Order: sequence, then C-alpha cells, then structure tokens
Amino acid sequence: MSESVIVIIEHDRGTIASGSLEALTAARTVGADVMAAVCGGTDALAAACAGYGATVVVDLVHPLLDDYNPQAWGEAVAQLVAERSPTAVIACGTERGNETLAHVAASLDLPMVANALRLDNSAEASWTLTRVQWGGSLLEDVTLTGDVKLVSVSHHAVEMQPLPVTEERQTFAPALNDELIAGQVCDRVVRESGVTLTTAPVVVGGGRGVGSPEGFAPLEELAGLLGGVVGCSRAVTNNGWRNHTDQVGQTGTRIAPDIYFACGISGAIQHWVGAMASKKILAINIDKDANMVTRADYAVIGDLHQVIPAISEEIRRRRSA
Repeated sequence: MSESVIVIIEHDRGTIASGSLEALTAARTVGADVMAAVCGGTDALAAACAGYGATVVVDLVHPLLDDYNPQAWGEAVAQLVAERSPTAVIACGTERGNETLAHVAASLDLPMVANALRLDNSAEASWTLTRVQWGGSLLEDVTLTGDVKLVSVSHHAVEMQPLPVTEERQTFAPALNDELIAGQVCDRVVRESGVTLTTAPVVVGGGRGVGSPEGFAPLEELAGLLGGVVGCSRAVTNNGWRNHTDQVGQTGTRIAPDIYFACGISGAIQHWVGAMASKKILAINIDKDANMVTRADYAVIGDLHQVIPAISEEIRRRRSA
C-alpha cells in the first residue's frame, strides 16, 4: 500500500545527517509521496533530500528554527502534519531524531515507536513494526495504530540508497511561541576536528586487555596509518585510561565503520550493541572463547601488544615497497 510520508530532516547548520538519508530510504518502502521537512532549509539540503527520493521538500521557516531546537522543530512539524495530513512521520533514531519526534507525538497526542528495524504497512489501519529494545539485546514486534504513524528508524539499520528525483520545493511558516527559544542551540565549542567515532571508516578499539593508558600508543599508531580513530570499552573509561567520548557501546557511541579492530575486548553485550553495525569486525584477543572473538568476522588469537605493532609494520612495509 502506498502512503504519504513526512521525513524529519536532521542537519547541523546546513550539513545533513547521514541518518536522515537512511530515514528517507526507509520512507520510500512505505510511501510513494515522500515529503522532507527541513527546519532552516537551504538549497544544498533540498538537493540532498531530492537525491534520496524526496518528491517534495518543505522548508519550515521561522527564526526559532534556524538552529537545532527540539521543541520548536517538533511543534513546527506537528503544525505541518495538521495541514498536510500525511499517513506517517518518520525520523532517524538518533538522539536528535527521537527527541524531535517525541515532541511531535506530544503535540499531536499520538503514540510513537522508536528505533524500528522493519516497517510493514500492508494492513489497512495499522503498521507492524520490529523495533530494538534494551540497547539491541531484544527485538520486539509491535502494532502501531493511529491516524498518523510516528516512527523513528534505528540508526544504521537501513542502508541509505540514492534515488535522484525532481523535487518540488515549498515553504511553510509555522506559528511558534517565543517561549520556545529556551530550547534553541545558540553556540558550539568544537572539541575535535576530522573523523570521529561516528564517521570513521576504521575504528581501533581497546579494552581492559590493553593494560594501561600507555598501552594505547600502538592502537593510535595503527589508527593513524589507516585514517581511523581509537575507541575503547567501558572498562577502559571506568579505569580512567581514556575519556568517555572514546567509549563504544550502549552508554557510549554506536559506530558503523568499514572495519572495527576489537583489541583486548571481551565483548560484553553493552559493547556489542555499540559495535554491531560495523561492516566487518576483527577481534584480537588471547582468549579464543571471548564473546567478541566468537561474534567477530575475523579473529587473531594472540597478544595484542605483539599483533598490533606487527600489523602496523606490515602496512608501512607494503607502502614503502
């Protein structure tokens, strides 16, 4: 069954989030008419949405929408829903996507399903969804009813697929209360530049087996050679060896690199939740029965303090040949 769907586009001062491209891809599976709702829209954002199947791009225009403001974004989308009467509103299940969609749900007094993996709109009045619960350790099948279905799609659950279309550009000016300014982002402090855990094609992760803060030096070297970044497990941050911003896991960052080197990491479920979207995982561990070893695509059973330097040396040798 074809439906009309609004997709909430997440961006940071004009740079579209990859999760929104995933949401547009997911929306195309349940809707023939895909409307991208962009708060503080630009030509570049409209072009990006059209490149992933948005047949209509609606710029939501108001001074309170120029930067991220979950309450104002949610209220603006809720007013757009009231005017356009779509079948569904979809966002990516990022922190911002879920927060904005929650405000939409509150404004419209409708139920919301977060972090869905599968969308089935074949029934007349309801959708059947499979969603992630308990940080990825449980999958739940649910039925969603309501005049408008509100769903966030789990980040990295959908592979974004380009579909260039000729979009229609429209403008919508919501009526927003000035009190909503309290939730608006006004400034930023840049903590790092270049690739991050969420964007790196290669992540070299270290666990308790690294042994000390100094033990991360070979991991830093390998990550540098491969254009990646270093991550860690919760045990490492608990020991004070690295900052929490480096933590991969349920209570840290969820990653999706081309390859994840899991070095000296046992593989507790909380860490696996953060790493499971990696396209390939190489585990390096002295314990052949460690959870991460049994779940990994490849494994090296050995001392990471010997294996990691050997990998780095081989990379340098091949590049100099």
